[in-house]
Amino acid sequence: MPLGFNSLNHGVIAFGFFNIETDLLLMQNRVFWCRDFCALFTDLGATEAHKIFQARLPAWIIQSREDLGDLHGSIAGRTHYGLIGELYRLWPFPSDPAGFRQKPAGVAPKAQVQEIVERFGQHAELEIRAEAGQDLCDMGGISFNGDGTRALANYVWRGGMPGWQDGQRPDYLWEAAADWREAINPLLAGMALDPKEVGVPA
Repeated sequence: MPLGFNSLNHGVIAFGFFNIETDLLLMQNRVFWCRDFCALFTDLGATEAHKIFQARLPAWIIQSREDLGDLHGSIAGRTHYGLIGELYRLWPFPSDPAGFRQKPAGVAPKAQVQEIVERFGQHAELEIRAEAGQDLCDMGGISFNGDGTRALANYVWRGGMPGWQDGQRPDYLWEAAADWREAINPLLAGMALDPKEVGVPA
């Protein structure tokens, strides 16, 4: 589930997976695919420290709380409104809490999930700008320093809370992590990304 992360300009923001059967990520009211996030950070990591990194991240903007939904209510099966509610109506929280693990290949078909997202959100291209010399990475208007940027990558690597099922990750994440470990950009460099690191402590 999404956790709180320190930003430079919006205080503590929510970031993370929000349904174990899909690899969509949520950042406040912005939703995007984990694969696209990983590709973005791979490009960032390969950018020399003296260069400004600029890119765009395909996403959807959810304009209202009603359109976003209630995560805790949806997990409990009490509410099914908005994007989150619809995903949990179709792919509910497991009856056995031990099954609450992020799936490397969830059962929710990507095309169907995308159709649902597009019902509740507006497509956007988030502008990404990072300057290592300023210790700054801005993602669609939400800014992080190096510690914050690495924390986002580490969350994805671990599979959030409760973590990747059986320590397995999507193939694209294994590939991205190999690049992240070799990152030359200070905003991402220095991460060990041990495969045994699964789950972010609550």
